[in-house]
Amino acid sequence: MSQSVKVDIARKIIESTNIAITIHLRPDGDAIYTSLALAAMLDLLGKKVQVVSHDPLPFPFVEFPETKRIKIGEIEPEGLDLVILLECADVPRSGQTKIDQLPKINIDHHYSNSPFGDLNWIDPQASAVGEMIYWLIKPLGIKITPEIATYLYSAIFSDTGSFQFSNTSGQTLYVCHQLVEAGASPHAVAEKLLNNNSPSKIRLLGRILSTLQLNKAGNIAIITMLIRDREEFGFKEVDIEDATTLARSIKGVEMVIFFKEISPGKFRVSLRSKGRANSALVAEKFGGGGHVNASGFTVYGQLEELYDQIPAEIERIILNDKTKLST
Repeated sequence: MSQSVKVDIARKIIESTNIAITIHLRPDGDAIYTSLALAAMLDLLGKKVQVVSHDPLPFPFVEFPETKRIKIGEIEPEGLDLVILLECADVPRSGQTKIDQLPKINIDHHYSNSPFGDLNWIDPQASAVGEMIYWLIKPLGIKITPEIATYLYSAIFSDTGSFQFSNTSGQTLYVCHQLVEAGASPHAVAEKLLNNNSPSKIRLLGRILSTLQLNKAGNIAIITMLIRDREEFGFKEVDIEDATTLARSIKGVEMVIFFKEISPGKFRVSLRSKGRANSALVAEKFGGGGHVNASGFTVYGQLEELYDQIPAEIERIILNDKTKLST
């Protein structure tokens, strides 16, 4: 963790007056709550701050009152001094098309990031970008509030899979300890993020889990959601990622493949893994990316053909990766 880049980022923020914060397409809990935390931190410095997501927020985050601060759409560059991009491998990953000429700070915990910013802070050892932003509090010279602590704790809680994923480190738990001391409530965050499902969502989860298939080895689980399924229950494709958590809990399963129909012949594939299986490595083979335990990519074709091709190829990738690790 480079101390100098944090100091440089803090200095640039302090020198700026009108700042936009943006996050990646298909935003998740880490990106959403870190953007809110950073905005609250900049509020304490008296900055004019806007938080913008190109894509709509997924369920349940869209229903929480604090997320109303996040504008959906494009950043309007007029009058801006600075744009801070969170968890964006490159500018197109943000979906923003009007910020090319603006100064940029790039903060990310994915190793696949291309350093596109005027200042770049990339820390693949961090569990979440929320964990990284915690370390800006001291350089910015501000005092953490219970609100900021809760946002950052929520971000980390989301991206570690409730502290179940292998990215949960001693440093992660240290930061969360500090956040709890500053006013975050672990119980309240868990209750809010895990126990806000509607009856219709549970019914949709049941529909999805009824498609469950396992490969012969029993280490890969496959589930599917068609357009008609989510439309029947009134959900968007990004609203139902927790179906993978349930399939991932099956004993012996190392990776879950979740086929989500986006349009006829187009599927978004979400991967969730545990143990030695590397979701990010698999996703990159198909032109996607993400974390070791959570990643995704897009494929085109008929579902029957994809069912034959994709799991078999993923099984081969996992086997080859294990062979390399053991030699």
